[in-house]
Amino acid sequence: MNEIPQLVVTGSISLDRIMNFGGRYQDLIQPDKLHTLSLSVLINELSETHGGTGANIAYTSALLGEHPVLLGSVGPNATDYLEELRILGVDVSHIHKSSLQTATFTVLTDRVNNQVGGFFLGAMEDTDSISLSPWKDTHATVVVSPNTPSLMKRLVREAKQYHLALVYDPGQQVTNSPAEDLAAGVQAADVLMTNDYELTMLSRRIGIKEDVIRATVPIVVTTLGERGSLITGAKGRESIHVSAVSGVHVVDPTGAGDAFRGGFLHGYRRGRDLTTCGRMGSVSAAYTVEQVGTQTHHFTPAEFTARYQTAYDEVVEL
Repeated sequence: MNEIPQLVVTGSISLDRIMNFGGRYQDLIQPDKLHTLSLSVLINELSETHGGTGANIAYTSALLGEHPVLLGSVGPNATDYLEELRILGVDVSHIHKSSLQTATFTVLTDRVNNQVGGFFLGAMEDTDSISLSPWKDTHATVVVSPNTPSLMKRLVREAKQYHLALVYDPGQQVTNSPAEDLAAGVQAADVLMTNDYELTMLSRRIGIKEDVIRATVPIVVTTLGERGSLITGAKGRESIHVSAVSGVHVVDPTGAGDAFRGGFLHGYRRGRDLTTCGRMGSVSAAYTVEQVGTQTHHFTPAEFTARYQTAYDEVVEL
């Protein structure tokens, strides 16, 4: 087998504060009082963990045997965090060390997995030195996941300029990025990855119908939560629906999409068929939601392949 090009994952690297409460937002919010919204709930669980979209994708990729390059910016309070990623197999040598504090994500989840979160950018605003130039003409696969909109715009442009395979994953930045930047990302993407809400919002922002996006981007992967995922795109003759792993006890949904991306990309970069790639993503996500936190799940390659076989009654090779 030919050597697989490098996987370069760009995106946020953050410290996460995850909180859960036993109620439901819909029981607390008064629709006629949204202009004076004021809520306070008692927290059942509080955890502080490592996170960030880019780091989460790299983490699960490393569990599967990848040695991804993680590209982003952190502050002086992330030394131990980076060392843990390095030991796992993530290349952290290209990460920018900023004098600003590491980005922090705070999220509050209700008992039916609705979430409200806030993101402190911190070191993510110090990204002028971050570039894809070291991978020019290497045919590397580059993931552009949520970061500051200006950096995402530049990385999309560089990926195209340097002839790199682009996985465009705008995530929650779909509401913050200029429409023209989103359109450029979609146009340049070899693979577009969103959840169903993000795809609808992306479609509205750029003024292109979802079915047109699916007909023009080579591969479009849409995660659907407990309903699994939908894989479409110009390269496929028909839509592929991949079911989620059954019998999973969901403890915390945070980071499920990031883990899915790690699993999907591992298969995709090795030429697996798209159904298998989606199933690898689903198994990766299943491990994540069973734990609190986005980098607290663990599995060996043998454990992963055994769970895959149990879930889908077929054998997969990593």
